[in-house]
Amino acid sequence: MQDLTDRSSTVEACPPTPNRRHACARPTSSSRSPSSSSPPSDSPEPRCSTSPTTPATRSRACSTTTPRRRRCSRRRSSPPSASSRPCSTSSSPAATAAVAPGSSTGSSTCCWSTARRCTCSSSRGRASPSCRSSRAPTPPCAAWPPPSARSARAWSTRCASGSPSAALPSSSPRVARSPTRTRSPPTTRSATRCTPCSASCSHPPTAPDRPRTTERRPVALLLHRIGRFAFRRAWLVLAGWVVALAALLGAGIGLGGQLQESYAIPGTESQQAIDQLAAVFPQTAGASAKAVVEVPDGASVEDPSYTAAIEDMEAALEDVDGVASVLGPFDEYAGDQVSDDARTAYIQVQFDGPVTDVSAESIDAVLATGDLGRDAGMEVAFGGEVFQDTTFGLTITEAIGVLFAGVVLIITFGSLLAAGMPLLTALVGVGAAFGGISVVAAFAPVSSTAPMLAVMIGLAVGIDYALFILSRHRTQLARGMDPQESAAEAVATAGGAVVFAGLTVIIALLGLLVVGIPFLSVMGVAAAFAVLIAVIGATTLLPALLGLAGKRLIPKPSSRAYRRAVAGDEGGKKTMGRRWVDTVLKAPIVFVLLVVGLLGAAAIPAASLDLNLPSGAGEAGSSQREAYDMIADGFGPGYNGPLVVTVDITQTTDIMEDLDAIAARLAEVDGVAYVGQGMPNATVDTAIIQVIPESAPNDPETKQVVQEIRALEPEIQEDFGTPIAVTGYTAVSIDISQRLTDALVPFALIVVGLSIILLLIVFRSVFVPIKAALGFLLSAFAAIGVSVAVFQWGWFADLMHIEPGPILSFLPILLMAVLFGLAMDYEVFLVSGMREEFVKTKEPRSSIVHGFQHAARVVTAAALIMFFVFFAFVPEGTGAIKGIAFALAIGVAFDAFLVRMTLVPAAMALAGRGAWWLPKWLARILPDVDIEGEGLRHHLAESEWAEAEDADVLADELLVGDPAGPIGPLSVAVPRGGALVVRGRANERRLVAATLAGRVTPAGGRLAVLGAPLPTDAGAVMRRVAVADSSTDAAPGVTAGDVVAARVEATRAWYRLDSSRAAVSAALRRVAEARTAAADPLAWRTRSLDPDTPFASLDPLDRTLVAVAAALAERPGAVVVDLDDASGPADRLWPALARLVPDGVVLIATVPADADPIPAVDAFAVRGIRSLDLDAGLAGAPDLVARPQEALR
Repeated sequence: MQDLTDRSSTVEACPPTPNRRHACARPTSSSRSPSSSSPPSDSPEPRCSTSPTTPATRSRACSTTTPRRRRCSRRRSSPPSASSRPCSTSSSPAATAAVAPGSSTGSSTCCWSTARRCTCSSSRGRASPSCRSSRAPTPPCAAWPPPSARSARAWSTRCASGSPSAALPSSSPRVARSPTRTRSPPTTRSATRCTPCSASCSHPPTAPDRPRTTERRPVALLLHRIGRFAFRRAWLVLAGWVVALAALLGAGIGLGGQLQESYAIPGTESQQAIDQLAAVFPQTAGASAKAVVEVPDGASVEDPSYTAAIEDMEAALEDVDGVASVLGPFDEYAGDQVSDDARTAYIQVQFDGPVTDVSAESIDAVLATGDLGRDAGMEVAFGGEVFQDTTFGLTITEAIGVLFAGVVLIITFGSLLAAGMPLLTALVGVGAAFGGISVVAAFAPVSSTAPMLAVMIGLAVGIDYALFILSRHRTQLARGMDPQESAAEAVATAGGAVVFAGLTVIIALLGLLVVGIPFLSVMGVAAAFAVLIAVIGATTLLPALLGLAGKRLIPKPSSRAYRRAVAGDEGGKKTMGRRWVDTVLKAPIVFVLLVVGLLGAAAIPAASLDLNLPSGAGEAGSSQREAYDMIADGFGPGYNGPLVVTVDITQTTDIMEDLDAIAARLAEVDGVAYVGQGMPNATVDTAIIQVIPESAPNDPETKQVVQEIRALEPEIQEDFGTPIAVTGYTAVSIDISQRLTDALVPFALIVVGLSIILLLIVFRSVFVPIKAALGFLLSAFAAIGVSVAVFQWGWFADLMHIEPGPILSFLPILLMAVLFGLAMDYEVFLVSGMREEFVKTKEPRSSIVHGFQHAARVVTAAALIMFFVFFAFVPEGTGAIKGIAFALAIGVAFDAFLVRMTLVPAAMALAGRGAWWLPKWLARILPDVDIEGEGLRHHLAESEWAEAEDADVLADELLVGDPAGPIGPLSVAVPRGGALVVRGRANERRLVAATLAGRVTPAGGRLAVLGAPLPTDAGAVMRRVAVADSSTDAAPGVTAGDVVAARVEATRAWYRLDSSRAAVSAALRRVAEARTAAADPLAWRTRSLDPDTPFASLDPLDRTLVAVAAALAERPGAVVVDLDDASGPADRLWPALARLVPDGVVLIATVPADADPIPAVDAFAVRGIRSLDLDAGLAGAPDLVARPQEALR
């Protein structure tokens, strides 16, 4: 081992620059003994001794990473030298025994702290048990080293009675830990001091606490790479988006998918009756339509001229392709198809297939028959399910909403270029989402509401998500960050919150699947797909646009955006957000009561909520609406929603008499206007009776009629033995409303529970999730209450072109799903800044102000954009989308401005420090979500450290294995193409090798392999580090060629169609060449090994070389191989490995502790070789030294 006394002893003051590294030290006076103590007041200021800069001898280094923090980190160090540590003279037997041969008893030894323990070394670097921690004094040791000290997991110390040693002088240095150990338990926060060398006990090494965010690759790191790639390859990313958009839109248009209104719910009574009718009455299974005619005042449809025109229409309808039957008002089996005043009549048209099978040509032909009635002077309109408007289109009001969003963006950014980017990404995302939904509509039923809902939500969240990322990017540009790094970091930090928020919305929307209503599930999936596209666009398309814009997005120094970005919390003019939060914090309890009172009052109308499906009336001005109104005026509102009662007649003998009696019983129900005659089917097992209520389909009185008819079922079955079932529009609506009502509470519990769990993970607080969930419920119920007041009670209905009526039955559950995700967006962006500041300052009030004023402007802009986009769909939207858009607009306004920006800071202020309380047991089991990018910053710092050291394998105080008793610490630096030899017991050296190969997570310290820090970049290390397996456990039939071919096939590109035989032959040929370098007397006999030779039958040298060659077939940057006693003689093995392993590949070899010395190899001498002796470290050495084997003779 290298002598420590060769180090420089030059002492100089530590400079403030963070780039120079100096060994931590305090100057000692030669006039006093190092072991003498001095009062604290006499302690000199810390000094630093310059350390050698060679990789092998670089010692513990001091670096100032920030102006406020100075820390020490071990960099490929040997134990501190005598010149850089205060030493004491010890004459104890134990200390004397630890001195290297040739050193006199009482020679100076150095004490230092590492890995939470105190250890000592003599001036020649040998371990000694002479130090102890002043925090945990222990009696002197009876023996050193302890018998079990060779294994860190079985560390034990036998101590005898004795007095502890005196403490170090106050001038002794306090040694900082590695920078990666930033989180320590309370019991380890105090600085560790060491006593002079004596026979006191040495504590076993334990792993320091690591930042939890570095135990796995953080999501922020992946987003950082995505953002950087999109910025660098902007045109490639844009081309990919253009291709994807064209493909989705082209496929959607080409496949011709049709939208439809289907409110079927499997398992309900009404749906079962409909399915039964389709089976026993095939003529009723197809789509239906009505041709409604109305004659002028004073005339009658029974006049000969009008009657002839109606009959001509019937004949023309019968000739239309796809029409199965036509029933006119004057036919023999016609029902009540002529109004009481004889001014209105209708023709019933039945198609031979469902709505999706009715062609556009057939519909046009049916509409053309109306000219026959109009020529006769009648007014003609067509209604029915085939004429329901299921087309998708945007009106000028939606464009105005987007225009308002653009105005908000211009005000927010102060730049047209910056304002256009969120709009562009959102529009592209909406186009892609609509194309995807159109493709699905060609293969599965999709409600006409689904694409409109997807466009509305996708447009809103697409603009908002891009706004969050772009705002962070411009702030960083104003502060001087490089555009590329700024874009990558914005995607990694703000983009991380966007991904979290988007996933929250997606999960909530997909939660609609648990309700079990098909059309609602389709709507949820469509909207979730639009949100997913918006997230992908914000994290890929937006950074590509940022790459094209480059430095043009940097705010001008004279702009308000620049002044806001560079001003601190106390600098510059107070913003509106700062003034608002200051006002709220002056009287938080008042604002809490005010917000709760306002939202509670707004929620009062929700108590009279009446749910129903769309009435089917259609939009004003449409043919469907004209027919609906003509029937309602001529026959009564109930004729637009007739009920159908199915009767099982298999158990009756007098069918017609029983059917007439049942019809009479149904006519006695209050609210029934007409009951038709019972009609058996062809097989005489089922009959149907048409019941016309007096009220409209969506009227509460019609619901009462359905419920009373269903209540008669037990009585009718008992009297006639004929079970009945009720179906029809109103019956279906009742069943859907009941299903939704039953699912609302479980769904709300799922949504609220999900919000609590997610926010508990993100903010690591109990109060924040509960407060967020309660605020969400307040805003949701308030939005429902306002919707009831407007849509059901008719407040301001004329102003917004709204017809009062029942609330859409699936509105509450859909509102909760969407609003939940949007509310969590604002919660994350507001509270994450508060949490980040509280972690730094521990001041609850200042953290509220800091987080609020930095996020208020962006959240305000995002909420205004969503409000304008949603509200734009209200005036001219379809009947179903009106209510959804209005409720979402009101809900976003309530949640953003009242709950998040008023109630949240007030409640946080009232809770104080308790807002961030989390039980310790819960903190241990919760994962860390790197929402602020802490793990990313740690990874980038580690990457910079690895790049600065210019080594392929770099370890700094690395701890391997179980944190309770690890191997180490290890410090080593292996140059590119060099070799690392790890000596030790089999299980220990293989554990170290697995850690270096990225297969095992380090227990502590710092490690970078091939420039990739571990463990955050373990995936890259595993891909680039190959492990050679030379064991003989392979199956008997496995040959040397099979071993190499398996590696070749596993790593060969998918587009390579050639055989692996050539690669196998080349690998075995390199093995033969390596044997030549090993001075193998048999090497001259053959140029390559036979690929068919059984692998287990190879001699040890050939087996090892074939295994290494197979690993090299993966084209790695490093190869790990375990060289045990069965690997061949060292004098032949190492020259062969030097020949076999290419110059740019690092060789990591593990050998037994008692293995033969490594012979001199010129190739490794030039490339560099390092060695780690694990047994020496476990015997008590504080550091396992990387010793350069210069000539290895």
